[in-house]
Amino acid sequence: MPLALGTFIVPLIVACSMFMENVDATVIVTSLPAMARDLGQSPITLKLAVTSYVIGLGVFIPICGWVADRFGSRNVFRTAIGIFMTGSLLCAASRSLEMFVAARFVQGIGGAMMVPVGRIIIFRSLPKSDFIRAVNYLTVPALLGPVMGPPLGGFITTYLHWRLIFFVNIPIGLLGIWLANRHIANMHEEHPGPLDWVGFILSAGGASLFMLGLSLVGGELVSNGKAVAMCVVGALLLGAYWLYAQRVERPVLDLKFLRIPSFNASVAGGSLFRIGLGAVPFLLPLTLQEGLGMTAFVSGAITCASAFGSIFMKSVVSRVLGRFGFRRTLIVNAALAGASIAVYGLFTPGTPVWLIWLVVLLGGVFPSLQFSGLNSLAYADIPTRDIGRATSVASVIQQVSLGLGVTIAGIVLQISHRIQGHSTIVWSDFWPAFFVVALFSVASIPVTMRLPANAGEEIARGRHGKS
Repeated sequence: MPLALGTFIVPLIVACSMFMENVDATVIVTSLPAMARDLGQSPITLKLAVTSYVIGLGVFIPICGWVADRFGSRNVFRTAIGIFMTGSLLCAASRSLEMFVAARFVQGIGGAMMVPVGRIIIFRSLPKSDFIRAVNYLTVPALLGPVMGPPLGGFITTYLHWRLIFFVNIPIGLLGIWLANRHIANMHEEHPGPLDWVGFILSAGGASLFMLGLSLVGGELVSNGKAVAMCVVGALLLGAYWLYAQRVERPVLDLKFLRIPSFNASVAGGSLFRIGLGAVPFLLPLTLQEGLGMTAFVSGAITCASAFGSIFMKSVVSRVLGRFGFRRTLIVNAALAGASIAVYGLFTPGTPVWLIWLVVLLGGVFPSLQFSGLNSLAYADIPTRDIGRATSVASVIQQVSLGLGVTIAGIVLQISHRIQGHSTIVWSDFWPAFFVVALFSVASIPVTMRLPANAGEEIARGRHGKS
């Protein structure tokens, strides 16, 4: 049966934005050491560049649905691509750490709107009978980005210049805007209702200040006292939002969903797991380049191995969940994932490159299984009418968790480096950081153990039956 043009072209347009975001996220971590040298900073300090992007995502994801309803999904989608491209160009032009961090925040704002609004466009443009095929098209850039990003970023950084990596986004973004103008209708709701501005300011301000303050601890941009003060103010604002959200009918982030056991295990337990896994894309390239003396290109060729492991696991994940169930799979796999992270800390200058590649390949298998299980379990007991609001809560917590992973890894690496007293970063500075973030992945197990033995059984049976 021939595909309708819309069934192919609309997901392709959204895929342009997803591919752009995934490639950007993976090329930058490979290039961090080179960027740090040009900007006159320690590679550890460049964790701010990763964290600021995540803050931009976490702040604006909750309101993307309302903005699309108010101003039209096509208008918001192409504006988001434009903002992301502008942030990319600002990154390329940055001459200081402060400007680079600000540019990454701008990219985060664009990224927060691109992919979520793109998904809204798909589900509003296509008949339900085409949803599965449309979503399958979206998985291609999600898988290709982590495969292509690290070696591409490594090649450009090693043989050209790191600033050029941010120009990769421009032709993709222009193509996305052109296709959106031609093939996407500007759909919007006539009466989207008022935005919860109080909740938005409290949650966005609290998360931003807390994350940014934590990232600045131990750095040279501000004193530790000011960084801690930012963390305290951020925590107070988040606490105020928690109290506020209990009293209003439709808060911007409805925390009542966390009372649902399956959703709580997926989001709360998953947040601990993501702290551990969020640190790896930051720590591993630094280890290979600063610790083991590899070029950015070789480092990228190694780190992309985890993407191949992830692709393999996606082909068998339904059988694993159908055979062992969600609870048992998530408990055992969290321990295996934590162990795989800790093993990264054992790399030394004498470790063969082929062995490192195989370990990183295996290290991509366990996170893929865990994320598939957690993401499926999240909506097992959520009514269909509430999936959108539940997704906002889950997405924000996920992004903040990934950012915390980078921040915590950077703090532990700084402490390890100072205690060992090395003049420059060496390979032995990294193992404490890998060990600590591995413990976060393992710490998700007690949360998962509270699940009933048959949690997500209907989903697991359905997946297994279709595989």
